[in-house]
Amino acid sequence: MKKLTYTLLFASGLVFGQFFEKDKTFTKQDTLKGSNTIFRNFWDVKKYDLSVEPDFAQKSIKGNNTISFEIIKDVTNPTFQIDLQQPMKADKVTASFPVSEYKQDGDFIWVKAKKSFKKGEKYTIDVEYSGNPTIAKHAPWDGGWVFTKDQNGNPWMSVADEGIGASIWLPTKDIWSDEPDNGVVMKIITPTNLVGVGNGRLINTKTVGGKTAYTWEVKNPINAYSIIPNIGKYVNFKDTFNGEKGKLDLDYWVLDYNLEKAKKQFQQVKPMLSAFEYWFGAYPFYEDSYKLVDSPYLGMEHQSNVAYGNQYLNGYLGNDLSGTGVGLNWDYIIIHESGHEWFANNITAKDQADMWVHEAFTMYSEVLFTEKYMDKKSADLYAVGIRKSIENDIPIIGKYGVRNEGSGDMYYKGASMIHTIRQVINNDEKFRQILRGLNKDFYHKTVTTEEIESYISKKAGIDFSSVFNQYLRTTKIPTLEYSQNGNVLKFRYTNVIKNLKLPIRIEGEQTINPTEEWQTVKLKNNNPVEFNNAYYINYTKI
Repeated sequence: MKKLTYTLLFASGLVFGQFFEKDKTFTKQDTLKGSNTIFRNFWDVKKYDLSVEPDFAQKSIKGNNTISFEIIKDVTNPTFQIDLQQPMKADKVTASFPVSEYKQDGDFIWVKAKKSFKKGEKYTIDVEYSGNPTIAKHAPWDGGWVFTKDQNGNPWMSVADEGIGASIWLPTKDIWSDEPDNGVVMKIITPTNLVGVGNGRLINTKTVGGKTAYTWEVKNPINAYSIIPNIGKYVNFKDTFNGEKGKLDLDYWVLDYNLEKAKKQFQQVKPMLSAFEYWFGAYPFYEDSYKLVDSPYLGMEHQSNVAYGNQYLNGYLGNDLSGTGVGLNWDYIIIHESGHEWFANNITAKDQADMWVHEAFTMYSEVLFTEKYMDKKSADLYAVGIRKSIENDIPIIGKYGVRNEGSGDMYYKGASMIHTIRQVINNDEKFRQILRGLNKDFYHKTVTTEEIESYISKKAGIDFSSVFNQYLRTTKIPTLEYSQNGNVLKFRYTNVIKNLKLPIRIEGEQTINPTEEWQTVKLKNNNPVEFNNAYYINYTKI
């Protein structure tokens, strides 16, 4: 992400989340990167078939990517936009159709076709690339390659590129709304003393002339930022999980000296999968397996290739983000990043402005895991505890069409919004079926926030549109002002959008429907009213 004004999420003294841009003047380049432009909207990516070979000493990479695609509307002599960010170079571009010219201009490769296309036709563009990619200074919060060494001095390499985009190293159609429907084949070429680990399943290993090529295959759609090579002194161990769709292969790749620690810490994977399949439905990528891979940075949700760097500690690097002690009962990176397999990798936002769909639900997955793994009291304690890190700086939803993320509050505040919605639904089985329904009805799809919001309202039978507007599109947190005289409660909302519809349960099952106008209600007794702190609202007695 660009070096502008950043908001850092601090929790337990640790930087958490990602860098989020507060202020920016957007350019034509931002629109080209973030919009479905006339150079993108007539073709649909079907598959990437790529190779990558890093050079540790030179901090460089080279390879190629064959992009298979289908024409989705008739078009005459179009120009294709392929994304490849500087300083990476396109050494050669070829296509399975006549090309009048191609050129690299800034962060884009322009391929001008010398023919007309009809809907349904299929073609390929192949790009050979090389160069010294941007080096990450603080992965995964910024973007770039990591060239480092493990504790034994062996080369250890990977990349993190969710915010900045996969095109920081790989020529792609780098927009979230177009995933390769038929997956990816990735060949990672390494020195023979190292191992290359990618997404999906290892389908071939071949050694020639002092180098080994590890070929990995993903059969499911995958977002470009999830396509990640890892190169290091890896060893492998395996397990299986008997889940909703049968036997799920568990594949673990760790640095050789971490093997025994990993065998112990990764025992948390099966309880995690059991909990998430209960709440969300079957793991979305049985065909590609579930994988945890030692990473030279803290972690990321790379599909069927989850990056793990939590130092084999419970909590977040040994700390509890909620400040309650609850989060020390499980490994934050295993739980959080695996939760993304459902929300981010199965259900993917079309635009980065809607990244809350990834982070809010996944942050809330920690609450749901705790509830299943421990108990509901602990889960509620955790859910309330994480609110201390909410900043309410800018709205959660960013600006569309320019690769702009909203506030980092999409994590804690987004989870708190979902917890609030759950209280209003007041039926945990219905709530669970909504979560499962999201993952079933939007299975392997890209979505808009409007689709997710409408789905939840429809399935709940409650109009949550004003609740979403309040928490996602403003920085206002509802305040309930109240006074009590005997068994008479007087109350109203302040700091809310017009016509917010957010009922609150008090004293068990009694419900009030505050507005901005004063109302009164009779309580069952004269005892001081008890409010449910599971709602993310402020209470002010006057």
